[in-house]
Amino acid sequence: MDILNQLFEQHFHTPAVEITPLQGKLGGSGRKIIRLTGGQFSAIGILYDVREENVAFLEFSRHFRRHGLPVPEIYGEELSQGAYLEEDLGGTTLFEFLSKNRAGESISPQAIEAYRKVIAVLPRFQVEAGRDLNYKVCYPRGSFDRQSIAWDLNYFKYYFLRLAGIPFNEQALEDDFSRLTKFLLSAGHDYFLYRDFQSRNIMWRNGGPFFLDYQGGRKGALQYDVASLLYDAKADLPPELRQQLLDHYLDTLTAFVRVEREAFMQHYYAYVYVRIMQALGAYGFRGFYERKVHFLQSVPYALKNLRWLLHNVTLPIALPTLLGAFHSMLGSEKLQALASDADSLVVRIFSFSFHRGWPKDETGNGGGFVFDGRSLPNPGREERFKALTGRDAPVIDYLNQQDSVHQFLASVLSLVDASVSEYQRRGFKNLMVSFGCTGGQHRSVYLAEQLAKRLRGRSGVEVLLRHRELETLGQ
Repeated sequence: MDILNQLFEQHFHTPAVEITPLQGKLGGSGRKIIRLTGGQFSAIGILYDVREENVAFLEFSRHFRRHGLPVPEIYGEELSQGAYLEEDLGGTTLFEFLSKNRAGESISPQAIEAYRKVIAVLPRFQVEAGRDLNYKVCYPRGSFDRQSIAWDLNYFKYYFLRLAGIPFNEQALEDDFSRLTKFLLSAGHDYFLYRDFQSRNIMWRNGGPFFLDYQGGRKGALQYDVASLLYDAKADLPPELRQQLLDHYLDTLTAFVRVEREAFMQHYYAYVYVRIMQALGAYGFRGFYERKVHFLQSVPYALKNLRWLLHNVTLPIALPTLLGAFHSMLGSEKLQALASDADSLVVRIFSFSFHRGWPKDETGNGGGFVFDGRSLPNPGREERFKALTGRDAPVIDYLNQQDSVHQFLASVLSLVDASVSEYQRRGFKNLMVSFGCTGGQHRSVYLAEQLAKRLRGRSGVEVLLRHRELETLGQ
């Protein structure tokens, strides 16, 4: 962390006075992402120990800026310590902008226009800036070649199909993979492939897009990146909008390169499939294997995309075993249970002691509400309550008699109710509410129990309640 402070002070000539980890932005990456602020200045610091990936990101960033593309300025770097400092592009991703501007399938004109702006920039990365890019710094491969495709397909096979319990004939599946790979590589692939061109890697600031996380870029086909954006699982774009945006992309692309639409479309859906498989492999590895269950929340959306493809697209090559595995996925009880879970808003309610710090958010969403109950009358000061908790009748009766407790609870319930309704409307899946007090035994426990009672039974809400300090005490 000291090196990021040094880089900040070297660039801005003032020290960073506030440091905020942005763990919710990490996704599946191992990078530490930190916002540093000091005076009127703000920057994003990165700590990551894979030198080759850092080199790729830094060189690509400077190259893209020379081409006038909206990517972050690099303020400073110290590769020997795996650190660099970049421009702060704000806190709103394209996914968050979309979520705020939709109600189910109904997406506002502002969000559609945002996607059109993003789509219009993509050919500049792929063709214009891709022509003179130094592909020697690409990591881990210089192109989306046979080896890259094999990694993605095996990732899907071993970390999704295997761990989800989907049966398949291994040799027959490998034969399909071989045919699919040969077909994918028959498309023109002498362009810059961004690799992870999706809504969480695009920031929305001042009415325009800014782009991040292209460090895995390499040479490849034009179809891959537009497929990544339009079939981004949790963005859940309606099929009609996907088609409109694809048409807009192809119209824009003609200004940069000669486009044979029929040839482009011949390969397009094969790239949609391979991108979905790559994403499912990542969800399976993080969710099934590493037990980071919030990654599995994207699986139902990917399955929804597969269902649409199986009903609406015929590939020009035969892949019977692979398509059979997709059909088995759609019929899997284990995966259907994920879909059922994904339809609910999970509200995690905690009680805790401020002496031990706030409960950690494990969902990757950055937390929610933290309410401080220390202003309320403290039963722990009275001898008769010291051995009891906020779940015991005498403590509950005592707190129920306090007007200040009722006023506090009324305010809390009003705030949380409003957030629950809005989260459900916007399709969010996690909300965290924590109540703290001095010891984490009486007031915070009582408040957490009261909120849980209020929310249990509410349609589309799953309540998970934890009393952190009581677990320590064995109660």
